[in-house]
Amino acid sequence: MDLQYPVGKFHWSGAITPAGRNPLIDEIESAPAQIRAAVAGMTEAQLDTPYRPGGWTVRQVVHHVPDSHMNSYVRFKLALTETDPAIKAYDQDSWSVLPDSKAPVEVSLNLLDALHRRWVLLLRSMSDADFKRTFVHSELGSISLDRTLALYAWHGRHHTGHILSVKHATRSAAAE
Repeated sequence: MDLQYPVGKFHWSGAITPAGRNPLIDEIESAPAQIRAAVAGMTEAQLDTPYRPGGWTVRQVVHHVPDSHMNSYVRFKLALTETDPAIKAYDQDSWSVLPDSKAPVEVSLNLLDALHRRWVLLLRSMSDADFKRTFVHSELGSISLDRTLALYAWHGRHHTGHILSVKHATRSAAAE
C-alpha cells in the first residue's frame, strides 16, 4: 500500500455530470462518520502515531480535515457570492503543529459533523450553473466548484485511508 496516497492520487477528469455530483456529495456527507469509525477504539499511542515516516500523526490528520474542509466551505460560499474571488492558500503544515493540534480528536470530530451538515445543505441546493462557478487560488489559478467538490470527496477518503493504515499496522504489530 502507498502510505502517502492510500486511495491513490486525486485525478480530475474535467467534467462531472449532474448525476455524477450526487455520489460525490454523498461522500462528503459520510466523511465525518467514516473518520469517526476509523479512529474508534484507537489508543492515545495510536492517535499519536504518524501514518508514514515524516507524515502527520493520526491526531494531526483528524484535526487537519476540518481545518481544510472549513477552508473549502468558505471558498464555496465566496465563489457563490462573488465573481472569481481570490482565495489565499494556507500553510497546512504550520497549522498542523499549532497547540490545538494536540486537542482530543473528539473536538474536531464534532466540528466536522456540524460543518459537513451545513456544507451538504449548501451542496444539495446548488444548481448546475453554481457548480461551474470558480474561484482563483493563489497557487493553482482558476478552479471550478465541480473540481473542488471532486477534490474534497477524495480528500475525506484519502485521510480516512491514512488513519486506517495506522490502525491496521499497529494492530498487526501488537498481535506479533
